Amino acid sequence: MKTQQTAEGAARSAGRPRSEKADRSIIEATLELLGEGIGVSELSIESIASRAGVGKTTIYRRWSNKVDLVVDALATLKPPIPLPQGGTVRDDLVTYLRVIQEEASHQRTRCIMNIAMSDSERHPRLAERFRELTVEPRREVVAAVLRRGIETGELRADLDIDVALALLSGAVIWLTKWSRSGDSDADLPERIVDEALKGFRPRPDEP
Repeated sequence: MKTQQTAEGAARSAGRPRSEKADRSIIEATLELLGEGIGVSELSIESIASRAGVGKTTIYRRWSNKVDLVVDALATLKPPIPLPQGGTVRDDLVTYLRVIQEEASHQRTRCIMNIAMSDSERHPRLAERFRELTVEPRREVVAAVLRRGIETGELRADLDIDVALALLSGAVIWLTKWSRSGDSDADLPERIVDEALKGFRPRPDEP
């Protein structure tokens, strides 16, 4: 009895240490399956475990459910937005769009993001957590750049920041995905920002 109690106590207090290698394998397996076009609803812990070469219990020790695992996997695809350098609004916006362009140019990343968005109605918690972890932090960084531009007079005082954000990110995603000009789009972020700023900047008759 004493041995059993000791063993159980040790198991409860310590448990198995987490393996970073296993974590990476599970995340990568999840991304691979999603990238192959498997929707979140069709994705199973069994298929992830098989692809990662781990047991299902290994996954459940780390994630209590499939949605949490998918959100964490998606979050790894989003490189951090560089913090504003405090230079011109144009330079900071171009830097932001370059990151978005890089993401949208990768087939697997694009496929996975489409799945995340298309499954948002069936998995509202997934959509909400995805927004919290990946969308909102990035949105706030760029919104801060636009607010700074308004304060310094680089941008119009009545600029609609929400619409401005949608115009910038929507344009780069759309043109990166559908443009036929290929490598000639290296200057796409600059072109989008320069066109957008024609409308964002104060009008000649404004102070």
